[in-house]
Amino acid sequence: QVQLVESGGGLVQAGGSLRLSCAASGSFFSVSNMAWHRQTPGKAREPVASITRGGTITYADSAKGRFTISRDNAKNAVFLQMQDLNLEDTGVYYCNADLKAVGGAWQNYWGQGTQVTVSS
Repeated sequence: QVQLVESGGGLVQAGGSLRLSCAASGSFFSVSNMAWHRQTPGKAREPVASITRGGTITYADSAKGRFTISRDNAKNAVFLQMQDLNLEDTGVYYCNADLKAVGGAWQNYWGQGTQVTVSS
């Protein structure tokens, strides 16, 4: 069974930093695009940042200049370094990835989500 396992969320004061991690596990052949999304209170889930296997990166406007996405292809992992966090960054952060299972087709997977809470 293919899973995306996230870690690194928590409580942080405004202006602080957090690093989120997500690793793919299970029987899969390859990982393509990886991304972070978030759902903040009262809003729909939205993309935060994405990175292709080759390293092409896209950021949401809210993340530009404060968040850095990176990945380790050898570990099938993606990271989100967040700094200068503010109250509006509070929410559940989800890892997302396109994986090709052994003998199967490409599919899109979501992690279970990790809570990020920014306090004043």
